[in-house]
Amino acid sequence: MKLTEGFKGREPELVALFTATFTASEGPGEGQLIGGLVRDLLARTPPEDIRVVCAEEDGALVGAAIFTRLTYPEDDRAVVLLSPLAVAPDRQGHGIGQALLAHALDALRAEGIEIALTYGDPAYYGRAGFAPLTEAQASAPLPLSLPQGWLGLSLTGGPMPALRGPSRCVPALQRPELW
Repeated sequence: MKLTEGFKGREPELVALFTATFTASEGPGEGQLIGGLVRDLLARTPPEDIRVVCAEEDGALVGAAIFTRLTYPEDDRAVVLLSPLAVAPDRQGHGIGQALLAHALDALRAEGIEIALTYGDPAYYGRAGFAPLTEAQASAPLPLSLPQGWLGLSLTGGPMPALRGPSRCVPALQRPELW
């Protein structure tokens, strides 16, 4: 497996991967929602606010993770939001997602990012070190439909700090149906 960073020229492949993965796991409606989100993230997010890590096998895209800047105007720490992550349905269970996460989190640490947050399955992301958060520890950009899925990870080696104030995500994620 080869891990790469960046997405230019791969936008259609990435949209197709996320659409297929979420359709297989959550149904066609969710597949279209997440595929549309990925299209918007890749097209509308300024380059300095997005990081994409891709996993390839024999030149084929088999997984990807998208991180975007999450700002807390009252807090000066550098924070990213992992949303979404996908592994091709026929390649799940082979460690691709965990390898993507480990590679991406190491790269983010090297850039000076201090905290990574995500909104997903606590059991899955817990294997990479993410732990449940309360809104008092880190406010989400929009109301959460499943608060137990709000997760965080300190990338500094220390404990997960509380983040001060409200948060703001990139425009493509400013959609209540995603939260």
